[in-house]
Amino acid sequence: MDRKIVSREQWIEARKALLAKEKEWTRLRDRLSAERRELPWVRIEKEYLFEGPKGTEALRDLFGGRSQLAIKHFMLGPGWRDPCVGCSFEVDHIDGVIVHLEHHDVSYVAVSRAPYSEIAAIQKRMGWRFKWVSSFGSDFNYDFNVSFTPEQIVAGSAVYNYREGAAPMEEMSGRSIFYKNESGEIFHTYSSFARGGEVMLSTYALLDMMPKGRNEKNNLTDWVKLHDRYAAVAEEAGDCH
Repeated sequence: MDRKIVSREQWIEARKALLAKEKEWTRLRDRLSAERRELPWVRIEKEYLFEGPKGTEALRDLFGGRSQLAIKHFMLGPGWRDPCVGCSFEVDHIDGVIVHLEHHDVSYVAVSRAPYSEIAAIQKRMGWRFKWVSSFGSDFNYDFNVSFTPEQIVAGSAVYNYREGAAPMEEMSGRSIFYKNESGEIFHTYSSFARGGEVMLSTYALLDMMPKGRNEKNNLTDWVKLHDRYAAVAEEAGDCH
């Protein structure tokens, strides 16, 4: 890596110029967040049921007595041997903040279409503690455009990230936000997909400060592994020498 080498005084001047741009970006982010909160809402009329550690629960139950609910649409289809690497990377950032979210009127729940027995096995293997439930047999994943039928895929009629077209696979990732009022009515307030989830990845925030940055050619799958696979990868690399 080649960079211009300067005096401390010159570095301070360059850093102050960049700081002005960073402050501008922060103010823009604050304005965008405010606009996000001003989006209109959609009332949820359909009854969605999930299977989890407490048995069958409705969408209203996932709020856990709070008024705000963050759903992670986790890519784990029926029969999958491994969870999605990107979704796993995202939720690796979650367990430590759950207690803070819950004390700020927010519940966090992951939802996958795999049967709950398969979810529970993966969750135990990965050591995650957040709540994770199954939408198997429900329209939930399809209604929120993160699961697609074979017919949709063949016809190129899947809608993902607000665009209709060909879906690369039957399960995709995302996150959806819901609000429940004092009358028990539930509203869908926001969803994001694809790179809309990068805000969840504090690892990226730190890497973006590093001299090498993210150091990836395409996306996180260039380098991220399931966290229980790094030791195996390192062992295989050692065997090659």
